[in-house]
Amino acid sequence: MVLNNIENLLERYDNAETTLQEEAQLRAYFSSDNVAPHLEHYKPLFVYFTNTQQEAFTKDVPLNTKKKTRLYQWISVAAVAVIMLGIMIPQAFGPSEQEKEEALLAYNKAMDALSLISIGMNEGKEQLNTLSLVSDNFENGRQGASRLNEFNKAKSRIFKNN
Repeated sequence: MVLNNIENLLERYDNAETTLQEEAQLRAYFSSDNVAPHLEHYKPLFVYFTNTQQEAFTKDVPLNTKKKTRLYQWISVAAVAVIMLGIMIPQAFGPSEQEKEEALLAYNKAMDALSLISIGMNEGKEQLNTLSLVSDNFENGRQGASRLNEFNKAKSRIFKNN
C-alpha cells in the first residue's frame, strides 16, 4: 500500500501536481534505507534536494548607503526636452507662406524638367531597341554565311575542285 502511494506521488510529482507536504513525504521515503529497487534512480534526486535545503549563505552583504546620482533619469529628461524643442521650433520659426509657394513653384519646374529628360531617355531607349534588332539580324546573316562557307568546303572535298 505504501509503495502504491509513493508511486502515485512520484507520478504526480513528475506532473508538478504535488503539495509541499507530499514532497516532504517523498523526501522522507527516499532518505530511508528501504527504497524499492525499481525506484532507486529517484533517490539521488531527493537526497540532493534534502541536502540543498540545509545550505545557507553566510557571507555579509555590503550595503551602499551613499546616495547615487540618478544620471539615467536626467538623460531621459534631457532627451524629452530635445524632442520637444525639435517639434516646436520648426513650427514656430518655419517658412512663411510666400516661401512655401516659391518652394512649390521650384518643385513643379524641377518635375517638368525631369519629365522632359524622361521622355528623351525613353526615345533613346527605343532607338537602342532598333539597333539591337539590326545587330541580331546581322548576327543571323553572319551565321548563315559561315554555314555557306562550310558547305563550300565540304563540296570542294567531295568534288576535289581546288
